Amino acid sequence: MEPTENRGPYQPRTPPMAEDDSIVQWLLQGDPAIRWQVLRDLAYASETEVATERARVEHEGWGARLLALRAADGLWADGAYIPGTAAFAAATARALAAGEPPPPFPSPEAEPAEAPTDESSAEPGQPWTATYPVLLDLCHLGIPPDSPVMQETAHLVARNCRWEYDGLPFFAGEVDCCINAGTILIGAYLGVDVDPVVQRLVADQMPDGGWNCWAETRPAPASFASTLDVIDALLRWERHTGGSEEVRRARRNGEEYLLRRNLFRSLRTGEVVNPQWALFSHPPRWHYDLLKATEYFARRGGTPDPRLAEAIERVRAKRRPDGRWLLENNHPGAVHFRFEEPDGTPSRWNTLRALRVLRWYDASAHPGSASQAS
Repeated sequence: MEPTENRGPYQPRTPPMAEDDSIVQWLLQGDPAIRWQVLRDLAYASETEVATERARVEHEGWGARLLALRAADGLWADGAYIPGTAAFAAATARALAAGEPPPPFPSPEAEPAEAPTDESSAEPGQPWTATYPVLLDLCHLGIPPDSPVMQETAHLVARNCRWEYDGLPFFAGEVDCCINAGTILIGAYLGVDVDPVVQRLVADQMPDGGWNCWAETRPAPASFASTLDVIDALLRWERHTGGSEEVRRARRNGEEYLLRRNLFRSLRTGEVVNPQWALFSHPPRWHYDLLKATEYFARRGGTPDPRLAEAIERVRAKRRPDGRWLLENNHPGAVHFRFEEPDGTPSRWNTLRALRVLRWYDASAHPGSASQAS
């Protein structure tokens, strides 16, 4: 269900999809990062076959392309979250350690030390080319975390990468709860100790059970997007470390924040909060949508909460007559390259993700009806 070594209780109870199924065949024509997950989660291939295919991600396709863009110091685009900020972050750390004011933030017009590698460099919006978003991409692609290249990367990032915020070391996290959630995901994947970041997120939980990235700078209610990112990170950390009752309680309260709202409705009015949440992007980044939200609950496993039903059916309803789901609402911003494009075309990623959600839900909530998702 997730490209980590300790993936928890997601154990499909549905029969495997045959490798000659037309959708499985189409999915297996994709990148190795998709193929190994199809073999594991839909076809139930042997561990040896899955591991062999997964090992290819480091050397072929998207994973290899991203790894080839890593600099010798372990960074991408010379920054943690924003390209071209490594020198600023290091200078900030030195200044604050000496009790001096930090330097001014680099001008947004400044050229990054490493530019994106295709035509997307001109795209407006938040850039996704620096170390943090690329590491998240690599985790989701599923390069084995114990591979030499990933362990070397973890070591180099720990030594050389600092956040733009106060020049803090990468695996110490920073102030934004969404960024800290991704840092926990990366750390848990690579086997790096991120326990202090976990404790910060637990302390940052709001009274209603959710989280909000803006809570540090202004009063704000909890956010669907922030809450989902945090509980996903806490779940992955729990499965890597064994967790603690305090963290489990915080995560469950965050789940309840979303479930009370049926994943997409206002608690006060019952209205849909944002119609764009019915559009499924990949990668979703920090943005929220119903596929990303239901995927979390499938990853968590167990018997589905009845309050998931409406969101699940909205995911099911997006399936096209050919059995595929579309790529929708790609988020703007410079990337090294697109995994899939353009919007409005069939998406292997979204089809794989939606099938995993529906197969879990149908097998768990409605035994005997799992063939709906096949």
